[in-house]
Amino acid sequence: MRLYNSLTREVEDVRPVEPGHPKIYACGPTVYRSAHLGNLRTYMLSDLIRRALELEGLRVTLVMNITDVGHMTDESSPEAIDKMLLAVEDEGLQPLEIARKYTEAVFEDAAAVGIRPADITPKATEHIPEMVALTGTLVDRGHAYVVDTGSVYYDVASFPGYGQLSGNTLENLREGHRDLETDPRKRHPADFALWKSAGQGRVMKWPSPWGEGFPGWHIECSAMSMKYLGERFDIHTGGTDLRFPHHEDEIAQSEGAVGHRVVSIWVHGGHLRQSGQKIAKSTGNVIRVQDLEDHGLDPLAFRWLCFQTQYRSEMDFSWDAMEAADQRVKVLRHRMAEWAPTAATLGDDATTFDTRFRGAIADDLSLPAAVRVVNELVSSAAVPDGEKYALLAAWDHMLGLDLEREAKAGWKPGEDVRALIEERDAAREAKDYATSDRLRDELAGLGLEVMDTPEGTRVRPRT
Repeated sequence: MRLYNSLTREVEDVRPVEPGHPKIYACGPTVYRSAHLGNLRTYMLSDLIRRALELEGLRVTLVMNITDVGHMTDESSPEAIDKMLLAVEDEGLQPLEIARKYTEAVFEDAAAVGIRPADITPKATEHIPEMVALTGTLVDRGHAYVVDTGSVYYDVASFPGYGQLSGNTLENLREGHRDLETDPRKRHPADFALWKSAGQGRVMKWPSPWGEGFPGWHIECSAMSMKYLGERFDIHTGGTDLRFPHHEDEIAQSEGAVGHRVVSIWVHGGHLRQSGQKIAKSTGNVIRVQDLEDHGLDPLAFRWLCFQTQYRSEMDFSWDAMEAADQRVKVLRHRMAEWAPTAATLGDDATTFDTRFRGAIADDLSLPAAVRVVNELVSSAAVPDGEKYALLAAWDHMLGLDLEREAKAGWKPGEDVRALIEERDAAREAKDYATSDRLRDELAGLGLEVMDTPEGTRVRPRT
């Protein structure tokens, strides 16, 4: 498999440090609010990479962290407010109760869109000793310094490679840069917090050699990734907005502590947008899994929608596109039901399709190309039905669309189809033939054969 490495800006082969066992670290949720579809597209990236590597027969270990220590946008300013404390005030729960509530919620939403759980999901609050120890190592190695209040900052000037991932230079990172916190005690405006002294009223705080405080945002990922995956591992994923400062700072921390490169390939996913605006909690422009369900759509169809756009690119969400994705997934499931049972072997034409699909996935996770292969297979007259079933069932380990759902259950019309049937029967009763014909076409578009009987409309998968 080959992936685009954001650090080198080249597509590179995945060459596991431990042969046959690639290891991935994914930046996970900050659990003070519900996840939205933009978050889930990002979390889906590591899921897809894991599935792609498993498609090649490899054993994969995936770690995704849970950030349950609230961090501020500008932690040194007096008016800064901890996001977790805002959630506490809004909901009347304690910080760890807030974290537990939204951790469970994000796992439910992730499962709804077909994201398999990571092998390890470490929580920041359960790894404070590791963060304190790593901070101490950076102080001892001359990469960090303590200020008089008991806060500890990383000295970016001590790390010659700082800025390589993001393309930033220390000359450009001056006071007032939107991604930098301000503190007059810092040696350089780009220096960032490893440990913050607890101010008055701080709820979540822990003891340290520098006094009571709490970890900076970036240190948790260095501490937990190296604890579970070692000082050298293969792939690190996250949204493109994490390149700077989070991942840039993580590189400086991890490599500053161990003295060598830690992550082989950095992979970043593009933003999800709606109406030209980034879907984000900060903008209030959010769509959640529940919104899909409220529209009568299968959340798994969001995967198919995501597959239309290369993971590194920005993706536009629209309800029309989402509904089209939902319809397509339903058609694929209907076709699987009519193609069953699966063939035991593949002929030459089917094997060619299989080679093309796997090649697309291996080529920097080129899912738009893989989608084209799926669509061509469905309409191919050269591949027998049983072989089509066998291919899509195997590919679904990668796609995660539950394509065998109807075939395994024995096909029965779902709620959406039954609603269309009832509406069509009512239209026929009212002699509204235009509506009746439109609904017939809609049912046919789902891959169904529509039959008029004395008892009303009947449907079955089209053969």
